[in-house]
Order: sequence, then structure tokens, then C-alpha cells
Amino acid sequence: MKVQTAQSRWEKRTQGVLLWLAVAFAVAYAVPIVAPDANGAVRRTCMIAEWVVWGAFALDYLVRLALAPSKWLFVRSHPLDLLAVLVPLLRPLQLLRLVATLLLVGRRAMVAPQIQLTTYVGGAVLGLLMFGSLAVLEVERGAPGGNIKTLGDAVWWSFTTMTTVGYGDHSPTTGLGRMLAVGLMLSGIALLGVVTANIAAWFISRFERDDVEERRQTALLEALTAEVRELRAEVGRLSGGAAAQVPAQGSEPVAPAADRPAAR
Repeated sequence: MKVQTAQSRWEKRTQGVLLWLAVAFAVAYAVPIVAPDANGAVRRTCMIAEWVVWGAFALDYLVRLALAPSKWLFVRSHPLDLLAVLVPLLRPLQLLRLVATLLLVGRRAMVAPQIQLTTYVGGAVLGLLMFGSLAVLEVERGAPGGNIKTLGDAVWWSFTTMTTVGYGDHSPTTGLGRMLAVGLMLSGIALLGVVTANIAAWFISRFERDDVEERRQTALLEALTAEVRELRAEVGRLSGGAAAQVPAQGSEPVAPAADRPAAR
């Protein structure tokens, strides 16, 4: 039986709470962008919610660090978590909070034992598609000469960028927008690589199972064939012994040596 450490127990207990906080962050980030005419109170509430969610994930990192048996090993094995905690403190940009929180959510989801690889990849694709669309729309909507003005344009651009198709009908014109495009391209390539590798591994494992089953059946047939040969050989030996004891047809039976008269 595997013994759970204090760190693993903490991660298991807080997984559901952090998931709902991630959903709250997504809503708080999306509302001001989808509804740019929202009043100041709504925008302030959303900003506070974003900082609270980021703070919760940062606190989770600090608690996991405190509970880790080896602090230095934990820091070395979670560099993106540390970067995500520190970056928003350097310059309080909304985009930095977005990137930092996405990194923290993604890294936290990777340690959840109940999240399978397929679920993680699917969630990552949807998350990047949604947040990439919202981020580029926020950056490009007011840019002079920009052609990403609506949420539909942003979603279409994000989809074509992540799949590396790049039709070119929509493209960012600002420096920050192009940085987002580079990040989305690299993320899309990485996720497509994971999906392709996962599908290839599934096919390979399926072929290996079929090959193992075929080898097992071949071995079983060979064993049955050998057993049939042994049975036939045994039947042949028994039949030969019985034929030697039966006299040929038309010949007189040979008397035993004790009953024959002595030679004179």
C-alpha cells in the first residue's frame, strides 16, 4: 500500500477548490473583454477576482513547497510554477496574470492523479483556444489597422493558429499580439505532438496485444500438435505389441517350451 505524504494529501484535498477557482478566473477574465461597455464596478470586481485566484494558486505553491520533503528538489522540479508566481509581481499587467494563472492551473492539473492524459490535453486545447482568443481580442480590437475586431474573428484566428494552418485572413498587427501568436503556435505544435504520440502509442499497444495473442495461440497449437504426435506414437507402440502376440492366420499355435517333448 502506497503511503501518502503530506504534500500529496494537500494536493488531493485542494484539487476541487482550485478547479472552481480556475473557472472563476476564466469568467472574471472574459467578462470585461466580451462586454467592454461594462461599468467600473464590474470591471473592478473582475480584476479583484483575478488577483484573488492568482493569489490562491500562489499560496498553493508555497504550501506545497513547505510540505515537500526536499525544498530545493521541489523548486528545481517546478520552475514554471515559481516563474508563474513571481512574474505578475514584477509588472501588474493583466496579460501576465493570465499567463501566470494558466501556468499554475496547468501544472496543478498535471499532478492530479484522477486527470488522465487525454483529459489534460483536451482541457489544455480548449483553455488555450479560449484564452488566446480573449487575449488577442483585447490587444487587437483597438489597434489601428487591426482586423481582429470581434470574438468570432479572434476564435477563428486562434483555431487556425493553433493548428498551424494560418489562412492569413486575420492576423495580429501589434507587437504584443504577435507575441501571443508565437506562444499559441508553439503551444499548438506541442499539443498536436502530444495527441499524435498518444494515438501512435495506442495503435502500437493494440498491435502488441494482437501480436501477443497470436503468439499465444500459435504456442497452444504447437503444444496440441506435439501432444497428438505423442498420442499417435503411443497408440502405434501399443498396436505393434498386440500384433506380435497374435499368430498368423492358418498356422498352428506354438506350444510353450515346457510342453514340447524333449529331443532324442
